[in-house]
Amino acid sequence: MNALPGTTAPTALFSRQRRQLTLWILALSAVLLISLTLAITLGPVRIAPQQAWQITAHELGLHLGLDWQSGQWSIAQYQIVWRVRLPRVLLAALTGSGLALVGVAMQAMVRNPLADPYLLGVSSGASVGAVSVLAFGVLAFADELALPLGAFGGALAACVAVYFLALANGRLMATRLILGGVAIAYCLGGVTSLIVLTASQRELANSVLTWTLGSLAGTRWDELGLPAALLLAGITLLLAQARSLNALLSGEETAATLGVDTTSTRRWLFVLVSLVTGVLVALTGPIGFVGLIVPHITRMLVGSEHRRVLPVAALIGAIFLVWVDVLSRISFAPAEVPVGVITSLLGGPFFIWMLMRKSARERLNA
Repeated sequence: MNALPGTTAPTALFSRQRRQLTLWILALSAVLLISLTLAITLGPVRIAPQQAWQITAHELGLHLGLDWQSGQWSIAQYQIVWRVRLPRVLLAALTGSGLALVGVAMQAMVRNPLADPYLLGVSSGASVGAVSVLAFGVLAFADELALPLGAFGGALAACVAVYFLALANGRLMATRLILGGVAIAYCLGGVTSLIVLTASQRELANSVLTWTLGSLAGTRWDELGLPAALLLAGITLLLAQARSLNALLSGEETAATLGVDTTSTRRWLFVLVSLVTGVLVALTGPIGFVGLIVPHITRMLVGSEHRRVLPVAALIGAIFLVWVDVLSRISFAPAEVPVGVITSLLGGPFFIWMLMRKSARERLNA
């Protein structure tokens, strides 16, 4: 079909890309909704999907001042759906989205598709801060906010350390960011292990050790507000700066030509990455490889333009971690495997595959 008079090829291409993005978002949103429903129903005690929806609708109605009940369920089924599984799967979705967005931002920041929160030591710093709160009562005056604040402080401190290591003649160097991050991550990993092994309370040491493997068990409703607000703010800020992220991914010279202040952009990305990672690590423990796997899969599906990558990565990250959590609950039932163990088992081979794929591409281009 010929283009209409006055319609340029770039405009037609942009319209087609917007339609494709809309279809991706609608399809992935439907998959996420189905995944959330099935995740609630699966477990040692099976719940029918309609019962999960009926219980959820009943509770939401009560919060809206409406008292309705359609269907029948036992007290045990109600407790499992509303008190145990629903807040857990929602936190899994929020955490998966947040870690995916952090991975996208970090890969643009350092121009490396293998980057994730672990690469720059952010997760390790958050772990040190959170474990210090658990082991020594640091920030006890903050009550329930002590753990998120401790994790954020540790993540930010790690980012600041990496930032100064990466400075060269007043500019941030991507290569030095990676090398400095790996060094900081190893050092802080040792600090976390030292705190755990020398804690005087053995029960606390065991709980900290379990937490450091990453877990969504015991999620409460009052823990969902902060990550939800942070995720909304984070994706809004990143979408507003999508052009700058595209420029960073293209290289220093291209970014400068486009008028992007790379140093300033990386600074605020540091703070955002630290905040999101710190809060999520405080709630779930360090869960690795989500920020590596999801952005890479997303770029294979929709390309590298960040206006498409960011919303699609957020949805894929949510779906991915919801199903990883299901695997952690049912694979070795009645025992439960920490979520971080499953992501490591999946992420390790994926990382190796990416390295082999990158090496093959370099040989072809040689």
